[in-house]
Amino acid sequence: MDDSNSPDENDEPDVSAEWMAPVDGDIVELMQSDDIFTPDHLSDEDVCRAPDAAYRCRELTKYGLLKKYAPGMYDITELGEQYLAGEVDPSDLEPDE
Repeated sequence: MDDSNSPDENDEPDVSAEWMAPVDGDIVELMQSDDIFTPDHLSDEDVCRAPDAAYRCRELTKYGLLKKYAPGMYDITELGEQYLAGEVDPSDLEPDE
C-alpha cells in the first residue's frame, strides 16, 4: 500500500502528526475567515467546545500554524496556509517552547 504524503485535492489535511487532534484541520481552516478569530467563535461554529478550542489554538500556535495576537485572539499564519495547501507535513514541525 502506498503511504504517500501528497494529499488528494478533494481531501482535507490528514491528522498526520502525533501532536494533532482530529479537529485541528477544521480550526486552522476556519481561522482563514475574517470573522473567526477566537475560541468562542470556533464553538459557535460547532467545531468543538470553547475550552477545547482554546487549548487547541494554543497548541497550534506552539507549532506555528496560528499566531496569538492578544489573549484569546488568533489568526492563521503563512505556515498554516501552507499546511492547508498540503505543502507542510505537520509531523515535521517542532514546538516553540
